[in-house]
Amino acid sequence: MEQKKLTVLDIQAMREKGQPLTMLTAYDYPVAKQINDAGIDMILVGDSAAMVVHGHPNTLNATMDMMVLHCAAVARGCARTMVVADMPFGSFQYGIEETMRNAARFVTEAKVDAVKFEATPHHIEKTKAIVQMGIAVMGHVGLHPQAVGALGGLKAQGRTIETARKVMTEALALQDAGAFAIIFEAVPAKLAAYITKKLRVPTISIGGGPGCSGQLLVTYDVLGMFDTFTPKFAKKYANFNKSMNETFVQYRQEVLDGKFPTEEHVYGVSDEVMDAIVKEFGKAD
Repeated sequence: MEQKKLTVLDIQAMREKGQPLTMLTAYDYPVAKQINDAGIDMILVGDSAAMVVHGHPNTLNATMDMMVLHCAAVARGCARTMVVADMPFGSFQYGIEETMRNAARFVTEAKVDAVKFEATPHHIEKTKAIVQMGIAVMGHVGLHPQAVGALGGLKAQGRTIETARKVMTEALALQDAGAFAIIFEAVPAKLAAYITKKLRVPTISIGGGPGCSGQLLVTYDVLGMFDTFTPKFAKKYANFNKSMNETFVQYRQEVLDGKFPTEEHVYGVSDEVMDAIVKEFGKAD
């Protein structure tokens, strides 16, 4: 059966019906297809790829070329799931025109359905400009990993009156600028639930608690494939690291013991062909 691609209208309709939204990250075609086939609503091709795929210490090393490549691979695996491109650090912090060009690259080159960036009030005009281009934009409030230096680390946001007000005002501004949904990262659950009720657009929690319209997790955390750093909000549903290690150890041992490959893993050739080769080139030592 042909799958229907989800749109921003579908996402909004799910919110209005009270149907929780589901979202995971992906960085390649095989994982994206599995997520799509599992019925997950949205994929964020996160700049977390810089850490979990490329081994960098933080997300600041993600580049436009890196993200476009990952996004294109993910998009090819998603017949139904909406694909959202995470605009990396440096792709939107300068002028509006450059931000618009970078957003357009994701749509034209990678064929994504929307873009997301850690927009603050200073970037609201850029959000409006991208929406006016006809590109769907997902907002992001709370913890901004790309601003980890200024924040003094990966810390929850909204625990003080000042920072709670900041989360609130940014969310309202993003909604007014045309964002179709907003990610709440590392925001206290009560605050996220309150703001969700005040907004007209869906909210997606990654450490924002159950009161949001939907949930987002990093797939490598879900699968137990990234042990360098595990945030409080992550839940490990499997331990692929352990399974992979055991598999690789078994493979190595079977090769050493001569148990692999066996007859079922090799290609045959007729005696006629081998006789002809030996006659032409001589016997092997």
